[in-house]
Amino acid sequence: MPGVRSHRQERPVSTVVETDVLIVGSGPAGASAALALSTYGVPNIVVTRYASLADTPRAHITNQRTMEVLRDLGVEQDVIAHATPQHLMGDTTFCTSLAGEELGRVRSWGNDPLVQAGHELASPTRMCDMPQHLMEPVLVNAAVARGTRLRFQTEYLSHTQDADGVTATVRDRLRGDTYEIRARYLIGADGGRSKVAEDAGLPMGGQMGVAGSINIVFDADLSRYTAHRPSTLYWVLAPGATVGGIGAGLVRCVRPWNQWLIVWGYDVEAGAPDLTTEYAESIVRQLIGDDEIPVTVRSSSAWTVNEVYAETYSTGRVFCAGDAVHRHPPSNGLGSNTSIQDSYNLAWKLKLVLDGVADPKLLETYTAERAPVGRQIVTRANQSIRETAPIFEALDGLSPQTPEQLWANIAARKDATDAAETQRTALREAIAFKVYEFNAHGVDLNQRYVSDGIVPDGTPDPGFTRDPELHHQPSSRPGARLPHAWITSGTRTLSTLDTVGKGRFTLLTGIGGERWVRAAEAQAVEIATVVVGPGREYEDPYGDWARLREVSDAGALLVRPDGFVAFRYASAAEDAAALLTDALERILGRV
Repeated sequence: MPGVRSHRQERPVSTVVETDVLIVGSGPAGASAALALSTYGVPNIVVTRYASLADTPRAHITNQRTMEVLRDLGVEQDVIAHATPQHLMGDTTFCTSLAGEELGRVRSWGNDPLVQAGHELASPTRMCDMPQHLMEPVLVNAAVARGTRLRFQTEYLSHTQDADGVTATVRDRLRGDTYEIRARYLIGADGGRSKVAEDAGLPMGGQMGVAGSINIVFDADLSRYTAHRPSTLYWVLAPGATVGGIGAGLVRCVRPWNQWLIVWGYDVEAGAPDLTTEYAESIVRQLIGDDEIPVTVRSSSAWTVNEVYAETYSTGRVFCAGDAVHRHPPSNGLGSNTSIQDSYNLAWKLKLVLDGVADPKLLETYTAERAPVGRQIVTRANQSIRETAPIFEALDGLSPQTPEQLWANIAARKDATDAAETQRTALREAIAFKVYEFNAHGVDLNQRYVSDGIVPDGTPDPGFTRDPELHHQPSSRPGARLPHAWITSGTRTLSTLDTVGKGRFTLLTGIGGERWVRAAEAQAVEIATVVVGPGREYEDPYGDWARLREVSDAGALLVRPDGFVAFRYASAAEDAAALLTDALERILGRV
């Protein structure tokens, strides 16, 4: 009313925003970190310098371990609804162009019958093809719905840290002003040119820019060349395909069979070509091999093949994840998978430290556990590029020559001569060897952590009975992911992996393991208990769990929130309470 003065006091505007965890970057690593933290009830803010989430397909292969993570975080079905299913991923084809001659195929991504059996035995999940521009919204939408605060067009500039937290300076790219965000911890998930990692001084090994590549995203109905041999990847051996790039020309299916992405190389020393629409269309036409099909180029971009890995993933209260700490080509489809798994490893540890349940020493296990994985996948991805060369070598296509000579070499394999038979054999063997890129099931699932977050049980490591890159070997050894087995609870059938996770520890035992159950229930930290046996809440009708658990009925497995076995005891123990308490104290860094 006129003449009436308000007695409400004006509050001073704070220039500092506060949160528990600040995440820089909204890609797979940042988005999954936000999702996990919000699922666990940890306040967090995500800032990204961009105006939107990913607008190109980029990463896409989503392996079983990542699907297990997404299953635990409650978004598995959302991913399945948008993804290309496994059975449409796996006829990886080598050809002179999509319309040209086919040189051979590899049954890939678990679609070989023998490999498929291994996939079904290993996990309750199925791998799929989920392009990044579809994956990021699933992760981010779920994170925001659970409490994440997301800020687009907000650029990270710098940070300082002290004994109590991290103060980051960011710039609002719309307004142009800067402000500070105060967090107890900072996660740098800002990609392969990570400024957070640079500012944190994380030591890196390897080399950036070892080769040049171009991505071309386009629309075209290519069903006549692809639907009969459904695949995520079609590799083209054509003149110029060995210059830079990832070993050969690549036509990648984004959505069957009308959305595509081409990867083509360039000489990194000469610099990237001028990415005009005309240039992009010429490459598309070359790799399709059909000038009549309508093509619409959506975008093109240049990037470099890197072979870089961080030796440590954190400094003080600053942690980095994803491409910030492992930078490599897309071979083997490991990038977003490893990024999501990095964040999943870190998030539960941050939760327990923030809650005062664990000592900050627990966070030191992040580097100890994830850095070896990062180095392995960088090495594996770059090795896969080099393993394409023998295919060209079988066709005498590595030495400089005219296109006509390469086509003649390819045609020569059809001759009824000893030389041609030798050539055919070499070509078949070279293509078959690409199984290390397209069916590396062990690389996906065989991680074995060694850190202070794992309590060894004193048994000798038996190693692997088969090639550990190709074949998954389940184990309940401390440091291994809990083996999957189908068990029942009433009328429900569920995986052993469905009994663990959800942000808490889980103790699995059987008949005779009552002391372990009582010991778990007496702990200050939340531990779910799972008793498997006849007449118990969970039963093992197939006997699969009994074969995989590697302990007796009365033995115990303590599983961390990320599904990895942290402690194992083979039998019943009168001092179960003391043993479990001691193990937890060690795992949580309290001793």
